[in-house]
Amino acid sequence: MQGLSPTAAGVPHLAQPGRPAVVARTLAELTGPTRGVVELPVRLMWCPDRRFDLGDPDQLLWMYENVLRETTRTDDLRDLINGRTLRRVWRLLNLPRGVRQAWESRHPGLRTA
Repeated sequence: MQGLSPTAAGVPHLAQPGRPAVVARTLAELTGPTRGVVELPVRLMWCPDRRFDLGDPDQLLWMYENVLRETTRTDDLRDLINGRTLRRVWRLLNLPRGVRQAWESRHPGLRTA
């Protein structure tokens, strides 16, 4: 289960019922864009308007929340999320408990970011 963050009991944290949260091995590998407009693929967001202006703080948070909650691929994380930006906005993100726990278990520094 590459990319997953298991609990101490070996059970992965869930993003949604029946689906483990996907977590990058390192924050440094997250080299997604930091400016401009990003359009998410349908697999990550089903709305007709899937475009996010990263210069708008609310849109940036909404995009990160969707990617972190919906992805099943570490490549999505690498391509769409920026590690420095994630660290900066971590406390502002509205995430399911399983997603937050999975990321903070793998990257304890996010808890104090």
